[in-house]
Amino acid sequence: MKLIVGLGNPGKKYAGTRHNVGFDVVAELARRSGVTGFKKAFQGETADVNLGGERVLLLMPHTFMNASGTSAIAARDFYKLTNDDLLVVCDDLNLPVGKLRVRMSGSSGGQKGLADIIRGAGGENVPRLRIGIGQPPDRMDAADYVLAKYGKEDKTEMKLAVVLAADAAEMWARDGVATCMNRYN
Repeated sequence: MKLIVGLGNPGKKYAGTRHNVGFDVVAELARRSGVTGFKKAFQGETADVNLGGERVLLLMPHTFMNASGTSAIAARDFYKLTNDDLLVVCDDLNLPVGKLRVRMSGSSGGQKGLADIIRGAGGENVPRLRIGIGQPPDRMDAADYVLAKYGKEDKTEMKLAVVLAADAAEMWARDGVATCMNRYN
């Protein structure tokens, strides 16, 4: 079994924002798997799916971004998974819009939801799939930028990135992180 955790913030207020791209990828994976509704569990929403012949629990934590580890680690521990069985999908300010980066481990890069999961996981060895959202325009606060909806110029590119990220997550579940890195980095 594998666990894919898409990061975001719960509620309509945050839907369609840059910070919620992890939720968007999980929703795309659920759609592809024919899921019509999520269940409440682990302080979030979950769906049990099959990706590439592998049983995968999709999770969207509802603990808000900065406390994502509470939800993710509870699900990991409940199913007795290792960190290698966990993929975190999140936004990244340091990547150009729509660019994907898959890593086996590393720092949070300033992404507070990922940082909380790393803390809870006991180290940086947590696979992650980052999706570039670009840098905020001059003088715009980074927090305001990530919580804003996509501009017209980025909307189409981000829709394509979500589909590509869902493809990458499926490959990770089926073939592992190294194969996924070779294909999507």
